[in-house]
Amino acid sequence: MKLDKRNSSKVLSRMDIIFLAFGAMIGWGWVVLSGNWITSAGTLGAMIAFLGGGVLVIFVGLVYAELTAAMPDVGGELYYTLRGIGPKTAFVSAWALALGYLSVVAFEAVALPTVVEYIFPGYKMGYMYTIAEYDVYLTWVLVGSVVSIIVTAINYFGMKSAAIFQMVLTVIIALIGIMLMVGAGFNGNLSNAEPLFSGGTAGIITVLVMTPFLFVGFDVIPQASSEMNVSPKAIGKLLIFSVVVAVVFYVGVIFAVGVALDQNALAASVLPTADAMAAVFGSEIFSTVLILGGVAGILTSWNAFIVGGSRVLLSMAEKKMIPEWFGKIHPKYGTPTNAVIFIGGLATFAPLLGRPMLVWLVDAGGLAIVIGYLLVSVAFVRLRKTEPNMERPFRAGKSSIVGWIATILGVGFIAMYMPGMPAALIWPYEWIIFVGWWGIGFALMYKMRENFVPGRITYRSELPQSIEEIRNG
Repeated sequence: MKLDKRNSSKVLSRMDIIFLAFGAMIGWGWVVLSGNWITSAGTLGAMIAFLGGGVLVIFVGLVYAELTAAMPDVGGELYYTLRGIGPKTAFVSAWALALGYLSVVAFEAVALPTVVEYIFPGYKMGYMYTIAEYDVYLTWVLVGSVVSIIVTAINYFGMKSAAIFQMVLTVIIALIGIMLMVGAGFNGNLSNAEPLFSGGTAGIITVLVMTPFLFVGFDVIPQASSEMNVSPKAIGKLLIFSVVVAVVFYVGVIFAVGVALDQNALAASVLPTADAMAAVFGSEIFSTVLILGGVAGILTSWNAFIVGGSRVLLSMAEKKMIPEWFGKIHPKYGTPTNAVIFIGGLATFAPLLGRPMLVWLVDAGGLAIVIGYLLVSVAFVRLRKTEPNMERPFRAGKSSIVGWIATILGVGFIAMYMPGMPAALIWPYEWIIFVGWWGIGFALMYKMRENFVPGRITYRSELPQSIEEIRNG
């Protein structure tokens, strides 16, 4: 009976994994930010920036691919840093990623009612209050909060239901994106792409620093790796493949927008990708179609990061780093129900704070995610040295060079968030979120420090193979 339960938890196929990661990486940014990318760097300059950013992210992805294949367990990064560095660093890594994932989920809960405004400009009714100079309306809040409850329920009732939800929406995004690219290929004008470069090297760098955070999402794969019905080696390959597909998608969107709209149209556009869709097909109806693709992107990111965030909290609870309440597994659905409810509850509350939360959440969460990436890269380098004979079904090269490059890039990305840098956190709001989260984290670390379960795992075969095994110790 126990064997049947263990096998039943491995419900994710190869296609489920690709949809989960790709859908997480393709959110709302491709709809609203493409004009900014082209204006900053030029059409070709923006494409080069995304290709370069994709290469940088692939180095981090290769680190994850090797470690995920070697340690296919719920919680991913926590186990990599626990084994490679130690329990305190593992706590910092997991806590950082928890903030990153929570911020994305809350971001999407605020982004959705914002997007609805573009489709139904007059839907806001029932003025409630003003926060940071933004008027909050009841109907606006209800859109985000009600959908948050629905997405949370989908995750509560099982990983497979979440995977099906992810698959349907990701197919919609892909089809609409392909429509835009094909339409631009036939009806776009290459002269619109001028200037190919804008702002010189500084323009390309301006776009380049955005790319790692637009590609955030491939790292949800390690969080659910023990629920994947594929070989460990295949998990690593699928992770890298998902990043490559996302790079191709973003570059294709930039090309399509660049040849569809001239500079004047770009400057006047609020949603350039939607306007590009209307331009290449000659109808405003297609603008709405593309916005619906953006809505699907919001939902896929939302769904994927509930999956990732809840598994991070589950793994921390299993190692007694946070209260055991977060580690409860539903006896029927096999999901970490309390962790899902906790994340969903925060997302349901987020729309009450208004639209300004969009920027605050993505910036504060982005820094936390990069900290997690850096620590995983360090763990990769250390494990290559301390455990050269560890079973590695997927190897990111013969030497540790990939890990060293990922580590250097991680330090560089973190520096971008510091005061005076292009992506510096906004004072005081974003620093309050970031510092407040770490205040809670360090208080938990101090309280739970004597209960930490070191749990150093020697061989991959000793890892729990399912949530069911984790629950049963």
